[in-house]
Amino acid sequence: MFLGSYEPKLDDKGRLILPAKFRDELAGGVVMTRGQEHCLYVFSTREFENLHEKIRQAPVTSKQARDYQRVFLSGASSETPDKQHRVTIPANLRSYASLERELTVIGVGSRIEIWDSAAWDLYLNEQEAAFANTEEEVIPGLF
Repeated sequence: MFLGSYEPKLDDKGRLILPAKFRDELAGGVVMTRGQEHCLYVFSTREFENLHEKIRQAPVTSKQARDYQRVFLSGASSETPDKQHRVTIPANLRSYASLERELTVIGVGSRIEIWDSAAWDLYLNEQEAAFANTEEEVIPGLF
């Protein structure tokens, strides 16, 4: 399970050093793709294969499912961490998430997300009040 927040830097070649707590789970490879709110989603290869199996079950007759599959999968890139635990973030994904040098990497359970640090700070500031004031069940069965 991926948890926590980290603030690594993007190097001049578009590489990110994976946070130490995530390295074992991601050593076999990662798949990164467009996430919602203009961040990047990063999955272990195994987790992405499980997710893809669920995505494949969506009906071809659903336009919304086709649209989601196209955007989500067309941006996907498979990467293998090097010996220094770095992964290259492809230019199209760096552009999509407006990634510059300052990054925030967060653990979100089954995936990690990569955010431009300024975008993450803005998002978190906007969402913290709503989180604190949640009065109804957002995730079924949680509270």
